[in-house]
Amino acid sequence: MLQTLYAAATTVAAPALRIYLRRRVKRCKEIANRLAEREGIDPTPRPPGKVLWVHAASVGESLSILPVLAALPDTIAVLLTTGTVTSAALLATRLPQLGLDRRVHHRFVPLDVPAWAGRFIDHWRPDAAAFVESEIWPNMLGACARRSIPVMLVNARMSGKSFAKWRLVPATARAIFGGFAAVQPQSHEDAARLAALGARNMMPAGNLKFAAAPLPVDQSALMQVDTLLGDRPVWLAASTHPGEETLIAEAHAHLAATRPGLVTIIVPRHPERGADLAARLGAPRRSLGAGPPDGGGIWLADTIGELGLFYRRCPIVFVGKSLIQPGGGQNPLEPARLGCAVAMGFQDANFAEAVQILRDAGALHQVGTASELAAWVGLMFDHQAERAAMGQAGMAAASGATDLPSRIAAVLAGLAGA
Repeated sequence: MLQTLYAAATTVAAPALRIYLRRRVKRCKEIANRLAEREGIDPTPRPPGKVLWVHAASVGESLSILPVLAALPDTIAVLLTTGTVTSAALLATRLPQLGLDRRVHHRFVPLDVPAWAGRFIDHWRPDAAAFVESEIWPNMLGACARRSIPVMLVNARMSGKSFAKWRLVPATARAIFGGFAAVQPQSHEDAARLAALGARNMMPAGNLKFAAAPLPVDQSALMQVDTLLGDRPVWLAASTHPGEETLIAEAHAHLAATRPGLVTIIVPRHPERGADLAARLGAPRRSLGAGPPDGGGIWLADTIGELGLFYRRCPIVFVGKSLIQPGGGQNPLEPARLGCAVAMGFQDANFAEAVQILRDAGALHQVGTASELAAWVGLMFDHQAERAAMGQAGMAAASGATDLPSRIAAVLAGLAGA
């Protein structure tokens, strides 16, 4: 019943959704000449042979699935969909770097309107599909089911909040989660919740984020940044979200009082916020070619795909979306894997397992305020041996599950009939 109502509602709302999409273009959240993809309209020919459709919501999910795509047989073409401009820009760089651009094709996912979903599926005719983490779209799943396309839920995550909501509609939950041909959960807790909702054919738990390779880096850009920064004290606030930059600026002011020439680098999670942040913080923008302030200050790195560079250059890192509610956190494993000492706030629900593992290993410190953050950064500046120990512990704790991508790839290849 819930699915029927949902389908009816999204069908009626289609004209409003078109207006919504056009408004997103003005906010740089959609690409104007690719809006048709969001309605399932795409003249791009379907690749010959077996096609696997993989949907990853945004940057984090896209990065986590890349090792799986690399482990697939070369005979399978991959249609990789995402829903954000940032993820599209990142993949445009990352896929060629990994040698995957010839057989992995990125498109924007249609909004979950029945007619749009059906049009998308009928055009691409995937032999199998995979949804990454917590992407549950009833109309898309229904379109696949009606066409007998097997779907796998990969690196599946089920938060306590989402679990409670699904428990309110048990019949719908069983229909949806029981319909997956295979489910690969991130953790034992996720597995238990998914099973309670009706999921079957469960693989052993494992988190793809622990199987990821270190973020790549452009060595020439790294050398340039290294020259620009010189020997000045520097730390990094990565993947920050609205409201956090003000707290980072407070921490910077406190630290700069006793550390002349201090540079605080802020990498906002959404680079399109760069102009507004620069105006409010009085910070030069790397996206416009500006380097760090000569006498120290905040440097805004509002670029895409350069976290690997800054994690290599800055051994002291705060990871955002974690200081202000509702938060949820961004991925702390990426800086830990590159030997950084890492701090986060307490709003870390999206990465609770990773945070706990890193914290238990002595590789991550949690803070709740700007003053606590400043105190920790100051401690890292003043005690290099402790900072190095955190980095070493993080590198050890953040590596693992090396065979997980190949195990998932084998299941997906089987579902696709390859």
